[in-house]
Amino acid sequence: MATRYFNDLHNWLINEEFSSTRQARFHKAYVLWLNLLANPLAFAGFLVVLALVLVAAFAPLLANHDPIAQDLTTALRPPSATNWFGTDEFGRDVYSRLVYGARTTLYISILVTIIVAPIGFVIGATAGYLGGWIDVVLMRITDIFLSFPSLVLALAFSAALGPGIENAVIAIALTVWPPIARLARAETLTFRAADFVVAAELQGAGMGRILLHHIVPLCAPSIIIRLTLNMSSVILTAAGLGFLGLGAQPPMPEWGAMAASGRQYLLDAWWLTTVPGIAILVVSLAFNLLGDGLRDIMDPRNA
Repeated sequence: MATRYFNDLHNWLINEEFSSTRQARFHKAYVLWLNLLANPLAFAGFLVVLALVLVAAFAPLLANHDPIAQDLTTALRPPSATNWFGTDEFGRDVYSRLVYGARTTLYISILVTIIVAPIGFVIGATAGYLGGWIDVVLMRITDIFLSFPSLVLALAFSAALGPGIENAVIAIALTVWPPIARLARAETLTFRAADFVVAAELQGAGMGRILLHHIVPLCAPSIIIRLTLNMSSVILTAAGLGFLGLGAQPPMPEWGAMAASGRQYLLDAWWLTTVPGIAILVVSLAFNLLGDGLRDIMDPRNA
């Protein structure tokens, strides 16, 4: 009976601890949500980003035409009730291509983020934690990438790899990781000599465990904010590569390529360049506003 009693008590304490942990997480998320609501610009950016995700997810339902179907008899028609944003030089519906282009934009942004976040953190955290010649070598390599303008470097990598959306993702990722690495190094240097890190080392924890269980949770807010702010530059770079024909290839709808195709019809068919240009502007601005808001919300000095 005593053994059963203590087992029941142990299980109850564990359940209470898990419940308290869940409540603390929910409370923290709820406070972040309230702070986001209190920041009108950040909330507006969040709504635009959410709209981008929903448009990309439900593109087949929102589009009223086939985005790649050509009909030369309806080429270069102005905006109307049938074609809300007009048609392009091949008679394709600009609105439907804009909706499906959101998928391409989101696809590139997510892939670049998935590639850049771990690479930048591993390089920066390793340099900050180990120090010495490893820090010097890794940071000098990072400085080499930072010394070139990101768009020029992305153009060079994309031209070397060849046109295509996958090569564009790789080219953009190679230009975006250095700021993440510098930030991760600075954060790691801040916590490198902290008491909890020294205690973990004395208990025999290896570098990988310390970075994963102690440094990552503390660096995550800063890195998330930086990645959010980088989204706008990723979108602009992807649009620039698409504009120059090095990104998504025809007939795939992509905002930069759509803007490029309307250059020669700019005076007669202004909507071909204006509509995707406004989409790029609004989404890039939204990510910037959201990133600035997250930086204010997650700043511990504002807690």
